[in-house]
Amino acid sequence: MAESAISPSVLAVIPARGGSVRIPHKNIVDFNGKPLIAWSIETAKLSGIFSKIIVSTDDAAIAAVAQEYGAEVPFMRDAALSDHYTGTFAVTKDAVNKLAAAGEHYSTVCCLYATAPLLTPTYLQQALARFQEAKADFLYACCEFPFPIQRAQYLDADGTPHPFMPDCMPLRSQDLRPAYQDAGQFYFYSPRMFQSNDTNIVSRAFILPRHRVIDIDTPEDLNLARALAAAVAELKLD
Repeated sequence: MAESAISPSVLAVIPARGGSVRIPHKNIVDFNGKPLIAWSIETAKLSGIFSKIIVSTDDAAIAAVAQEYGAEVPFMRDAALSDHYTGTFAVTKDAVNKLAAAGEHYSTVCCLYATAPLLTPTYLQQALARFQEAKADFLYACCEFPFPIQRAQYLDADGTPHPFMPDCMPLRSQDLRPAYQDAGQFYFYSPRMFQSNDTNIVSRAFILPRHRVIDIDTPEDLNLARALAAAVAELKLD
C-alpha cells in the first residue's frame, strides 16, 4: 500500500525504556542478528505509512541504537514516565504532547511495541486502512486465544479442578464462540483519544495470526520468539 493512498500525517511512537529487569536491556538485546527494537523500526519504515517514526526512551544506549536504525529520538523520556507502572498510553500521549508543543500535529498516532519482531509491514498497512475505513478512534492488534476460554477451570487448594462455565464443557470446540486477547503489538489512536475523557469512542480490533504474536518478558519468551521466527521463515508463513 503506497503512502500516498493513506493519510500523510501518521506518527509512530515506539516506547522503549531502559529499566527492564528479567531481560536486562531487553529492547536492544540481540534478536537474530539485530537489536530487538531494530525489527520494529525497520517494519515501520518498510510499511511506508508513517511520516515520522520516533522512539521514546530514557536510555542513551537505546536512543543510539534507535537512531542507528533510522528512528528519531527528539527528546529523552522523563523519569516519571520510565518506571515499572507507567503504561504505554501515557508514554504515547506524552510524546504527542511534546511534539504538539513543537508545532507538530498528526492525524493518526500508532504506538508500536519495541518487542514485536514477528510483525510484518503488511499488517501495519492493513491495520491503518481498517482504522481509517471505520473512522475509528482506537484500533488494537489482537489474536485468538489458542484454547476455548469457555473451558477454563480453577483449582482448589488440593488441586481439584472446577470449570468456570460447566455448561460449556460438553460442547465441541467449534461450537464455542472464539475469544480474542490483546496481542501487545500495536495500537492506533485518533488525536481525540489524547484530548478528552470521552468514553463514546469508536473502537476496532485487528486480528493477527498467532504465529506473528509473542510476548517477550522472560529469557524463555525470548528463546521461544527466536524459534518461532525461524519456523515462520522456514515455512514461509504470511
